[in-house]
Amino acid sequence: MNKYLFTSESVTEGHPDKLCDLISDTILDKCLEQDTNSRVAVETFASNDKITIAGQLTTNAKVNIEETAREVLKGIGYKGKGIDIDYENCEIDVNITKQSADIAQGVDIGGAGDQGIMFGFASDETEDYMPFAIDLAHKLSKRLTTVRKEKILPYLGPDGKTQVTVEYEGDTPKRIETILISNQHDANVSLEQVKKDIIEEVIKKTVDSKYLDENTKYYVNPTGRFVIGGPLGDTGLTGRKIIVDTYGGYARHGGGAFSGKDSSKVDRSAAYMLRHIAKNVVANGYAKKCEIQIAYGIGIAKPISIYVNTFGTSTISEQEIKEKIENKFDLTPDRYNKVFGFEKANICKNYKLWAFW
Repeated sequence: MNKYLFTSESVTEGHPDKLCDLISDTILDKCLEQDTNSRVAVETFASNDKITIAGQLTTNAKVNIEETAREVLKGIGYKGKGIDIDYENCEIDVNITKQSADIAQGVDIGGAGDQGIMFGFASDETEDYMPFAIDLAHKLSKRLTTVRKEKILPYLGPDGKTQVTVEYEGDTPKRIETILISNQHDANVSLEQVKKDIIEEVIKKTVDSKYLDENTKYYVNPTGRFVIGGPLGDTGLTGRKIIVDTYGGYARHGGGAFSGKDSSKVDRSAAYMLRHIAKNVVANGYAKKCEIQIAYGIGIAKPISIYVNTFGTSTISEQEIKEKIENKFDLTPDRYNKVFGFEKANICKNYKLWAFW
């Protein structure tokens, strides 16, 4: 059987790009809490000790955007140690306008907020119906945040990344070839201590030992030092981790980002729905893995096209699966709003990094 290696990465909530995603999503949440009809498309940029927030916002909600950004920075753990961003004193620039009336006239009657293509995917490789490598990379990132915030490893900083390389035989993950973790840390902690602690408290507490063997490689902070982090070490931008947000490169992506967008933006809501549908296809035994593509036109409520690919694993024809999807699911933005709770302002609070679990 064919053997090959496949790699996916994830990041922690303190990674500069994820920080920006969370600021944009928190602004969206606060708008939806007060006005469920809010139209939000907010982008955040972070560099050095400055946050820039821009985009389009049409809402009756009253949201203090600067205060919201500082709350997010503080909640993540950026508390101005001189090695990352200072949540109290950093500069915050806000440049918000209203949604274009040309776009609104199509969206207000239930049409999609943009044209584009979206993908959804599911696989029976894991209980989460996610590909194995990205599923594990996410869990390692989540554990990094847990050990930091619960002070199991109190010297860790908010900024971190994980990467997992899996050896497959055919379509089955057999073992882990490599685990790579980079995480910000206090200056007075040695690389040897960081490596030892992360292997013991993060990797061994997260990874099933049956996938590890004497040939599995571990890399922890391979540059030797990771003290300067967050936007002080690297710029951050909303929507720059779209592969992390979905399937770790295992399935295709339409190119549209998720964060800071209300449900009329089908880049986000349709991708969520297609993930939901693909999980249903696999969970009901129609296929071992399933990828669905959908296309929308701006201002048009129903999709222009639907495509299903089960990679030769289906128990019924792909045409039958497509027909079941069309008959079972309402594929309009108004329906997405109700299914995923955008109208209750829950989706973004639960989203953060692990949207597709």
